[in-house]
Amino acid sequence: MRTFIKVVFLLVSVTGVEAATVEKVTDVSDQNSVAITIYNKNLALVKDQRSVQLDKGFNQLAFRGVSAKIRSETALLRSLNHAADFYVIEQNFDYDLLSPSKLLDKYVGRKLRIARTHPVTGKQKVESATVLSTENGVVVKIGDRIEINPQGQFIFDAIPKNLRDKPTLVTQLNSSTARKQQLELSYLTSGLSWQADYIAELNAAETSLNLLGWVTLNNSSGTDYTQAKLQLVAGDVHQVQRRNQPRYQVAKRSLERYSSAPNMQEENLFEYHLYHLNRRTNILNQQTKQVSLLSANSIPVQKTLVLQGESYYYHNRVRNFSRNLKIGVFIQFDNKRASKLGMPIPKGIVRVYKKDSRASAQFVGEDRISHTPKNAVIRLKLGDSFDVTAHKKQTDFKKNTAVLGGVKNEESAFEIELKNAKNKEVTVVVREPISGDWEILAENIAHKKISSSLVEWQIKIPAESSTRLSYRVLVK
Repeated sequence: MRTFIKVVFLLVSVTGVEAATVEKVTDVSDQNSVAITIYNKNLALVKDQRSVQLDKGFNQLAFRGVSAKIRSETALLRSLNHAADFYVIEQNFDYDLLSPSKLLDKYVGRKLRIARTHPVTGKQKVESATVLSTENGVVVKIGDRIEINPQGQFIFDAIPKNLRDKPTLVTQLNSSTARKQQLELSYLTSGLSWQADYIAELNAAETSLNLLGWVTLNNSSGTDYTQAKLQLVAGDVHQVQRRNQPRYQVAKRSLERYSSAPNMQEENLFEYHLYHLNRRTNILNQQTKQVSLLSANSIPVQKTLVLQGESYYYHNRVRNFSRNLKIGVFIQFDNKRASKLGMPIPKGIVRVYKKDSRASAQFVGEDRISHTPKNAVIRLKLGDSFDVTAHKKQTDFKKNTAVLGGVKNEESAFEIELKNAKNKEVTVVVREPISGDWEILAENIAHKKISSSLVEWQIKIPAESSTRLSYRVLVK
């Protein structure tokens, strides 16, 4: 670990000749507007407009305050009001940011001074030193001796030109006029992402729910965006995988919530959906922010208890199969205007709550949804039932492979006992996936064929009682 270094900067004056070649600098104080479009997969499009005074002809412009994770190959600088003969000759992204350790790295092979104070006399002694290395510590040469991690105050005469305090895009460009221009820099960057999160509250009868949608924004791009126009794209935009692309960890520091009233408007964009925030907002570096996406009340909901089987049951003799099985608890609702929704809903996690007898909301489960178009069904698995259980066993299995044409017949029989410990009747949906050409030979409760590979039974179980389902299947 590197030792702590105290740094003192000595500012040097700039001569008149040097001043003529000093680059022009623009920062956020010149900014007229910034618009950000954020995609699902850690990708954003930034459009930064600034008023900049340029010279006629050649200019070197330092565009300060860009994203630290800019994809510099996507950067496009253009003039909005003097486009004629405005073109970029060269651009460089300076991402080495000023810090004591970076400054010391830049001085390897160069001289600096080290000031030391005598602990007894208090007298200060300043010595010239050459930095030899900064790997795993600091190595300097002072006169005829070599010192490792020298104590004292390091004094630097100047800051290297390629070391900046903020991420900066440096461009060499040609301008046709010396008038102030409206420049727009657009670029793609990582470090900006969003996701949708939903909070749903079931009513007491579990027949409807209230739904609130939030957009959660994460900014780890290394830059603040103030008073930004925000747009979000829902959909899977294809990106070419870039080799040796560094991974960045999102750091979360704060959480902001706004009114629960819907704040975003939606429109179609290509094969995706675009959401507009109808006001400007600040997206600060290392911040997590939440803004309202949608709000709907009294959405009709259907609760279902489901026992899900497996297709391999019907092709093998299942040993030690008799056991208690979990019965999943699902709720579903329609994304339709008649159900108080009817809009494209971005993928995300839906967290469901229900009030207890003391009117305190309790968490009852969550599930992840995919991008859901309007008029589609949203189905959530919230957990497994505590009071409704299943006991299943295979009562018979026969296999016959010596049949005409090499067709294999497999015949199996099952019994499922469903128990209900609740004080009211419940209905359990038993779903069994069966592959191949199948036929139900016998059953004590009528089935429904959902598809070529799925059969379903609706089983009613009286309060504090049990019901048995028995059936025999032939699979060819």
